Amino acid sequence: MTKTVSDPIQLIYAGGTFGSYGRPLAPLSAEVFLPTLKKLLLEQDNAANLPTISWLDNPLIKDSSQLTPSDFIHFYQLLLTAYAQGDKRFVLITGTDTLSYLGAFLAEAFASSDICVILTASMRPLLDSEVLHSYCIDTHSDAWDNLNDSLRLAAAGESGVRIGFGGESWPAQTVQKIHSHDLMAFTGHFRAAYPANSYIKNLPDIRRQHWLDDQQKVLSSIQTRAEHARIHALYCLPNDAEVINNQLQALLTQPPCGIILLGFGSGNVPYSAALAETLELAHKKGHMVIGGSQCPFGGVSDSYAAGSWQYDHHVIAGGRLTIPAIYARLLWLLLRYDSPARRRQRWLNNVNQAGTSIKKR
Repeated sequence: MTKTVSDPIQLIYAGGTFGSYGRPLAPLSAEVFLPTLKKLLLEQDNAANLPTISWLDNPLIKDSSQLTPSDFIHFYQLLLTAYAQGDKRFVLITGTDTLSYLGAFLAEAFASSDICVILTASMRPLLDSEVLHSYCIDTHSDAWDNLNDSLRLAAAGESGVRIGFGGESWPAQTVQKIHSHDLMAFTGHFRAAYPANSYIKNLPDIRRQHWLDDQQKVLSSIQTRAEHARIHALYCLPNDAEVINNQLQALLTQPPCGIILLGFGSGNVPYSAALAETLELAHKKGHMVIGGSQCPFGGVSDSYAAGSWQYDHHVIAGGRLTIPAIYARLLWLLLRYDSPARRRQRWLNNVNQAGTSIKKR
């Protein structure tokens, strides 16, 4: 039976700067950090106004720069299991390095459900490492505000996967890190299409069970594929086209994988007949090549001949998706579907829903 909105928020601690302590900084174990965090939450001035919190056991505590596709599936399965048991509201504390990647991936994986997941992190640790004999909040840290803001977002229970950071929140698929150490390190936007527009406010129990059955039916194969899934990024620089062509050719012997071709501006890529031929060959071998932009905003278009030529050789436009969102969608399709044709078909369907597809000329 679906739980009511008054049920606890499930809080998940996964490491990162948020829970780091000492010199050098390193994530505290859950056994040390969670009791400390519980105590601090109970002691704060507005504790009576906080939503009820439960703590979802998570054995995977690591720096987020070390996360792999298998780790992404770990968090997916952790949330899926709790969701199947009736929990709908979650706050996941992780690290900033791959915050946008993990958030975008979970948004893809839980599309069309009514789950509410808020991911957050911090640029500075919650605990003051200058205090050696007890754990206390670092008043200069952004961690405490990020956590409390995320708990309030989860308490509202709006369906979808979002990232809360620096006093703002955005659909996870739109978020990217734009500063390496400033407290306002992330940005996003609200012009989000799929998967954000697929979430249901309140999913009827029967439809919810059908959704769960579909996910659980393929969970084992998803876990197996995650061990071998690979996403590659080819970054265009002002070089002869031979350079990017050689990089792409080196991937042709690999099993079908995801390739992000990061062009200039609106997706412009240096042309050569050899590169066009290699793109054709990559498609025949089952690779998915997605055209993206090195620019943080705006995405790709076919306005310039310097960019449009690639779409005649089976490159798929990434639309307005950020690099983390392209990675996340590619990874989910590699894990979820068993053939290159189905993966490609699903991507094109999703981009069409976003209204940003580029038709083949």
